[in-house]
Amino acid sequence: MEEKDDAYTFENHNRSSPLSIFFKDARFVFRMDELGVEIARIAFPAALALTADPIASLVDTAFIGQIGPIELAAVGVSIAVFNQVSRIAIFPLVSVTTSFVAEEDTMANAKVNPAEQDSESLEMQSPIDSESEKLIPLNDSAESTYKSESSDGSLGVAKVKHEKRQIPSASAALIIGAILGLLQAVFLISLGKPILNFMGVKSDSPMLHPAQQYLTLRSLGAPAVLLSLAMQGVFRGFKDTRTPLFATVAGDVTNIVLDPIFIFVFRMGVSGAAIAHIISQYLISIILFWKLLEKVDLIPPSAKHLQLGRFLKNGFLLLMRVIAVTFCVTLAASMAARLGPTQMAAFQVCLQVWLATSLLADGLAVAGQAILASSFAEKNYGKATATASRVLQLGLVLGLALSVVLGVGLKFGARIFTQDAEVLRLINVGIPFVAATQPINCLAFVFDGVNFGASDFAYTAYAMVMVAICSIIFLFILSASYGFIGIWFALTIYMSLRTFAGFWRIGTGTGPWEFLRS
Repeated sequence: MEEKDDAYTFENHNRSSPLSIFFKDARFVFRMDELGVEIARIAFPAALALTADPIASLVDTAFIGQIGPIELAAVGVSIAVFNQVSRIAIFPLVSVTTSFVAEEDTMANAKVNPAEQDSESLEMQSPIDSESEKLIPLNDSAESTYKSESSDGSLGVAKVKHEKRQIPSASAALIIGAILGLLQAVFLISLGKPILNFMGVKSDSPMLHPAQQYLTLRSLGAPAVLLSLAMQGVFRGFKDTRTPLFATVAGDVTNIVLDPIFIFVFRMGVSGAAIAHIISQYLISIILFWKLLEKVDLIPPSAKHLQLGRFLKNGFLLLMRVIAVTFCVTLAASMAARLGPTQMAAFQVCLQVWLATSLLADGLAVAGQAILASSFAEKNYGKATATASRVLQLGLVLGLALSVVLGVGLKFGARIFTQDAEVLRLINVGIPFVAATQPINCLAFVFDGVNFGASDFAYTAYAMVMVAICSIIFLFILSASYGFIGIWFALTIYMSLRTFAGFWRIGTGTGPWEFLRS
């Protein structure tokens, strides 16, 4: 019945334009049917986990803001540098890992599906063995016990030890994540000062010392950050977003507790904030690695099973894309820093809120990517169509809701971050942009997840490069003419172009979405 429903959905959809995918069954956007429940089960924990780290950064920002506006601006620049350099490595790694693990897990489950066993195997199996097999959960690495009847009629207890999953992409992700984390730490520690100079923090700036101090210490946590996010990609591929949520919350709560102790009690200032963050990141990595060992055999049969070539090829495409994204956001932060500490402090607060709230949509993107990767692996285009429609519609609704919340709430909440009157004035200038762009931002993030789920890495890379070129031109022109407001106008244009690129690919029914026109 389920296959028939999927086929009917796909057949009806093909009678109309590919554009209809954006409006398909829109009146059922909140329906908690099988698809709705699956999306919610993946998206809600993923959204909480994704927003936990930006929220921890906001807490850092709030505590550091109590020290003074110079420290707030300095840490703002350092966080922007660290996050953007991290994204260059993290985004390709996590996105590719999620898709590859979802595909491998789907194909592995299809191979061991009892329904696909031949009739001879089923006839040779005893009724008791068949019944006992139902009692053994699949893909569980723990030992399970079940009762079986012996030849003399007595009941005995047998223990069956389940094999761990063989997912080569998981092992490859950890290897690449560890190497990239070490390279990032060395890069930021050795070149921290020149990078900060590029960001507009010159040698005579009062921001330089605290910014360099924070960036150097924070960089020691880079290996943990890369490893933890690589493991999150593995769990997302398994459609398990609860485990990463548990680990992230444990780490970030630790960060929040340690922040005031190190900053104020031990009087370590910005260094204390960085050390608290490092401790939290290593805690997250340890928890995730422990949980992953329970599910996956991380030692592959041979080196060729790691498929490092496939990882590197698609990772390079996404690396192009993330460099383009990173350069746009980093350039915007650099231009704000060049305006002075006051403008940079206000920009830092607005940017952190802008990203933290928009990342809620990344939960939908993760759900869309995981479900779509499985659907494309199974060639279930009916489910792929329904999933893309649902997550995009939910993204738009979420963006509209965030616009209202931020438009009203940020005016009253800005004093959490600073008491400086001039910084508060500029934050109020940025609030309309932060609030109004939420629907655009949410759709941009969800489009990313949808296209990654279709393994459309090449298009997303080339399209983002074109978007970045146009956005950089606007950044230079508008920031030179209108300063702080001009930067936010340019960022609005940037996110609008990102959304249009995603809309164009699916709406024209090209690439992996060609089936919409067949």
